[in-house]
Order: sequence, then structure tokens, then C-alpha cells
Amino acid sequence: MSRRSTRQDDLQVTGPVLSTTRLDKWLWAARFFKHRTAATEAVDGGKIKLNGAAVKPAREVKVGDRVDVTIGEETRSVMVRAIADKRGSATVAQTLYEETTESVEQRERGRELRKFAAPPGADLHGRPTKRDRRRIDRFGGY
Repeated sequence: MSRRSTRQDDLQVTGPVLSTTRLDKWLWAARFFKHRTAATEAVDGGKIKLNGAAVKPAREVKVGDRVDVTIGEETRSVMVRAIADKRGSATVAQTLYEETTESVEQRERGRELRKFAAPPGADLHGRPTKRDRRRIDRFGGY
């Protein structure tokens, strides 16, 4: 029985060296999305920008491109460092891109601000009282 090696050579993407691939395939291979369909929908929905411009999922991405990925409330700006069209392990996926320092700082600031913000609906406790319902009606409903 052989043991798996964790040498740096084994962490490289195997197969032919690619110079370009589709944006949705790269996002999926880099593990930003669990499914390629989700990556395609995010690109179509304008959540992904390539070099500052909204693009279609079939746009070719190459080494050196800047990809802005918005997932939920967080936006990441990453530089493409390698191309892969097949999904590998998380360690391989981390070698495909490098997050910019501005992006890391911006995400940290946003995380700190959200830490102190009240969660939505924190002041709601159960069903509105009769008095609350009258106020709701007076101010135009929901």
C-alpha cells in the first residue's frame, strides 16, 4: 500500500498546459462555486467582472487577468496565476489565483463593520400586537 505524497510537485495542475479557458470553467475549477451552473449564472447576473468589465460566461480568461468576484456581501479581486478547466483539490485551486492586498483589506473592513451591525429582524419578536398592526396600517402596510 503506497502513501500519498504531499510534495510541491504533486500540487500542480496535471494535463496539458492551457493558455486560456472559459471564465465559468475557471471559476468552477478555482472553487469559487460548487457547480459550473452557479458560476455561469453569477457571470450572467453581473456578479463577475473580468478586467473591470461585465462579460459573458464563454469569455476566455488568461494568466494576468483581473477577476472581480461578488458572492453575497463580499467582493474579491483576484489575479489569475494559472489556468485550469478541470476541478482539482483545494490546494491546487489556491494556486490558480492570488487575491490582491486591497481586496483582502476591504473584506476585513467589511467584516468588522458587519460584526457591530445589528442583525436584520433583531427587534422583531413574534406576532405584531394590535397596537403594532394599527401602526402598520397607518403607515401604509408592509
